[in-house]
Amino acid sequence: MRSTFLRSFGCLLFAGFGTAAPSPIPVEDVTADLFPRVNVDPRGELVRRAPTCNTPTNRACWTNGFNINTDYETNFPATGVVRNYDFEITEVDNWLNPKEGGIKEKAMLINGGFPGPTIVADWGDTIRVTVTNKLRTNGTSIHWHGIHMRNNNVNDGANGITECPIPPNSSKVYTFRAEQYGSSWYHSHFSSQYGNGVVGSIQINGPHSLPFEEDLGVFPITDWYYRSADHIQHDLIPPGTFPPPSDNVLFNGSHVNAGGGGEYARVKLKPGKRHLLRIINTSVDNTFQVSLVGHQFTVVAADFVPVNAFTAQSLFLAVGQRYDVTIDASQQVGNYWFNVTFSASGACGTSRMAKPAAIFQYEGAPTTLPTNPGTAPPDHLCEDNALLVPVVTRTVPPTEFSASPTNNLPVTLETKVWEGVQRVYWEVKGQDMNITWDEPTLEYLAKGNMNFPQRYNVFEVPQSNVWSFWVIENIGPVPHPMHLHGHDFLILGRSPALANPFVIQPRRFNPATDTASLDFTNPTRRDVTMLPGNGWLVVAFRSDNPGAWLFHCHIAWHVAQGLSVQFLERVQDIPQTVPLDAIEPNCQRWTEYYATSPHKQFDSGLRR
Repeated sequence: MRSTFLRSFGCLLFAGFGTAAPSPIPVEDVTADLFPRVNVDPRGELVRRAPTCNTPTNRACWTNGFNINTDYETNFPATGVVRNYDFEITEVDNWLNPKEGGIKEKAMLINGGFPGPTIVADWGDTIRVTVTNKLRTNGTSIHWHGIHMRNNNVNDGANGITECPIPPNSSKVYTFRAEQYGSSWYHSHFSSQYGNGVVGSIQINGPHSLPFEEDLGVFPITDWYYRSADHIQHDLIPPGTFPPPSDNVLFNGSHVNAGGGGEYARVKLKPGKRHLLRIINTSVDNTFQVSLVGHQFTVVAADFVPVNAFTAQSLFLAVGQRYDVTIDASQQVGNYWFNVTFSASGACGTSRMAKPAAIFQYEGAPTTLPTNPGTAPPDHLCEDNALLVPVVTRTVPPTEFSASPTNNLPVTLETKVWEGVQRVYWEVKGQDMNITWDEPTLEYLAKGNMNFPQRYNVFEVPQSNVWSFWVIENIGPVPHPMHLHGHDFLILGRSPALANPFVIQPRRFNPATDTASLDFTNPTRRDVTMLPGNGWLVVAFRSDNPGAWLFHCHIAWHVAQGLSVQFLERVQDIPQTVPLDAIEPNCQRWTEYYATSPHKQFDSGLRR
């Protein structure tokens, strides 16, 4: 009876797709298992896991008092479990990727591989990662994408904002709680490193809005460039230059290359079973439209936000976005292409690999290539889904919103001369961000100094627990995947995507006519969304997490060229929540190293 009820309820959930506030998902009233689960952590130690009521027929339940309807921003389990990881970052010239067959000019690897180790934890665990920098001349820092770091800004991993870079032959320990659950990733936030391979996945186990039998784990998809990211970035400095297409697209680090080398990634499906797949776009530049021939996706989470389940033939993933989906293995036993396509406009990334794909193979099928290529899905026009219905609701009082010059953030592309050379910069409100590695924002605060340079692009949010509204206007045709640290934002509205944004004049937000189109009742909530080309976006977040939080484009080249701001939130409360003296030892080591470093900062200093 239990299985029949939940599967029937799962089908009913599809009808809830829309913008209305959903009713809480029914959770069976069961007692947590009496026998704690045991597994082995990355250091080989046995870890006793908390009891759980999460079963294949009851995925909405997690443990006593915690389920899919729990507001994870205010309440989460205290498991007492610590997950320990050790990351050693190294550098290899002319690296041969064994799963792709191509040679990358320079690779930066975590524990000798790409992608880096997957961090696996349960909701409420503590995650502790020791990062050791073995690079030859570069600093590093690791950002844990989408993790709110509530009252823990110092572990956000954004060098120049929350810390100084980790210098070569030094280590730093990052410690944070898995207060959210779902799927995400981590990556370097230092200059161009992320595009050279310093990236991996995060899987935090928790409840879901649909039952399933098999968890397939994380499935990161990324663009791949044979040239080093820093060389590509240097080439983009002169005006009139454009990002190159990616040389390949990798699925969990694998794919065939243009010459036929490498291997397709294969995912195994069990006939008759429902599977959970965690799709993650860990790209430097490319956005993806994904589809599985002969199958549908049923979306149950977007980024770290559980949503009312709905079905889709294809999904669009901006850089940094994630979808947890279920796939029913209900087709004939065989092999099926998992396809990636691109928007026809070319405005959100292109690749030299004509038909990127992985293989989903039913158990019992031969290891041959699929024969049905499938049909390309409709063009998503570089637009992510803004009609997702979060399970845990948020409502914003419409009367609190207003649009004014103080909360307007226009994005423009400008050419300026720096050190005698014409360079291209992305500016937000007339300023490209340019932080200084050895003077992060939190160090200014540790010294009691609020006189930030204008180039730090600091916007203060001083009040506590109020809604902060921001209107972002794109004065240009290129869409941008915008990511916020420390929060999920509510997507109140945006202008419609354009089939050809290159020939349309910018559409500015008009308070008199556009305010009525905004959605204040449980709108889509996530940590990355697309700013349309020649269009506008309105987002809101609640000022309940003291710290300095980046808001930036997640395209490598754009953030390196300055497309970022930082929200300085509740500065008066930061000393009570962040041990500011904790940043000083690493800053001292970095300052000593940088004085004789052969390579100096040439970009915004942020991320890639």
